[in-house]
Amino acid sequence: MRGDTKPDVCVIGLGYIGLPTAAIIARAGCPVLGVDVSERVVETINRGEIHIEEVDLDGLVQAVVQRGLLRASTEISPADVFVIAVPTPFAKDGNHTPDTSYVMAAAEKVASVLKKGDTVILESTSPVGTTEAMRDAIAAARPDLAMPGLTDGQPDVSLAYCPERVLPGKILEELTHNDRSIGGITPRCARKALAFYKRFVKGECVTTDARSAEMTKLVENAFRDVNIAFANELSMIADRQGLDVWEVIRLANRHPRVNILTPGPGVGGHCIAVDPWFIVHGAPEEAKIIRQARETNDAKMHHVLARAKALVEVNPGAKIACLGLAFKANIDDFRESPARYVAASLAREFGGRVQVVEPYAGELPKEFEGTGAELVDIDTALEECGVLIPLVDHDVFKVIPPEERANKAVYDTRGIWPDVA
Repeated sequence: MRGDTKPDVCVIGLGYIGLPTAAIIARAGCPVLGVDVSERVVETINRGEIHIEEVDLDGLVQAVVQRGLLRASTEISPADVFVIAVPTPFAKDGNHTPDTSYVMAAAEKVASVLKKGDTVILESTSPVGTTEAMRDAIAAARPDLAMPGLTDGQPDVSLAYCPERVLPGKILEELTHNDRSIGGITPRCARKALAFYKRFVKGECVTTDARSAEMTKLVENAFRDVNIAFANELSMIADRQGLDVWEVIRLANRHPRVNILTPGPGVGGHCIAVDPWFIVHGAPEEAKIIRQARETNDAKMHHVLARAKALVEVNPGAKIACLGLAFKANIDDFRESPARYVAASLAREFGGRVQVVEPYAGELPKEFEGTGAELVDIDTALEECGVLIPLVDHDVFKVIPPEERANKAVYDTRGIWPDVA
C-alpha cells in the first residue's frame, strides 16, 4: 500500500458481520474481496444479492458490486489488509469450550498470500489470547516474515484485534457510528489498524493491546447476560409467588438508580448466549456470577417450556400458535434462539396442533421435520388457534388488538400485551 492509495482489502467470512463489514469498506472506496467457503454465498453476492436479512444491506451490496468494489470468491488472494470474521462456536465436547479452529484455518489461508507491509485484523469474538495464537500460527507458516512481538526489530506485518459491537437490524448504522476498541499485538500494530478503521468508522477508535480488546468484547456481552439473568430470575420468582413480573419491574424502575431489563424466554444469538462461556473457560474458579447468569438464562427456557405445556394441557384439542422463532425482534437470525427451542419442543410433543408464525422464515428449521407442525401467517394463527404463545416481540405481534385475542388462552413470555394478566 503506497501513500494515500486505498488499500486492497480481503474479508474472510461473509456472514452476519463479515458481509456488512465488507460492504461498508467497499463503500469507502476500497476494493474488497470477500472470501467464504460457501459457493452459494459467493454466487449470491456476485449477483449483487444477499443471503441474510439486514436493513438496507441489499441496496448497499448491489451498489458496491455494480461499481466493481466488492466481489466474492471461495479462494483467497493477496491484499494489503485482511479482516477475519469467521465463526467461533463451541467445541463438540459439551463443556462450552471455545472452538477457534475456523480462526486458525483463516489464518493459514492468510499466511499463504501474506507479504511484507500487510495488516491482519481479527474481528471474530474470541477467547483471550486468540490473536497471539493466530500470530504464532502465521509465524510458523511464514518463517520468512518477522512477526510482531517475536522480533526485536521492526516486524514485517501488523496484527490486531477489533471486535464489532452491533445490533442486528442496525448493523450498517452501528458498524459506521459505534466506537471501536482496537487491540494491537504491539502499539505499532494498533496504530496501523487504527488508520484502516478511520477510513469507514465515524465513531471513536480507541487503541489498546490485543488481549484487553479480546476481553472487552467478552465483558460487554457478559454484562448484558448478567443483567438479563436478573430479570429472568425475577420472572421465575414472580411466577412462583403469583405476581405480575411486568408490574413489579415497572414500579421498581421508577427508582432513579434502578433499570431492570425485560425478561423473556431465555437468551439467544451468537453473542450473549455464547461469549460469557469464553470468560468462564478462561477463569473457571473466578467467574462465578457469570457462570450462574448463563445457567439462569438457560434455565428460563425450560421454565417457559413447562408453563407452555401446562397451558396446552388445560386446553385439550386447541391448536397452539407459537409466535416467533428468532432470538430477538424483527430479524431472521435463529442462532441459539430460546423461542426456537420452545416451539420445536412443543411441536415434538403436540405435533399437528402446533402452528408457527415467523415472518422472517420461508420454512421451518430442520428440527420441526416430521412433527406435523406448520408455518403459517399471523392471520391464519389467529383464526385457527385457541392457544397463543408469543416467544418473540416482533412488531407484527405487538400490534394485534385485544379483540383479536379474545377468548384465547395466552402465555405472553415477552410482555407485549399489557392487558394480559
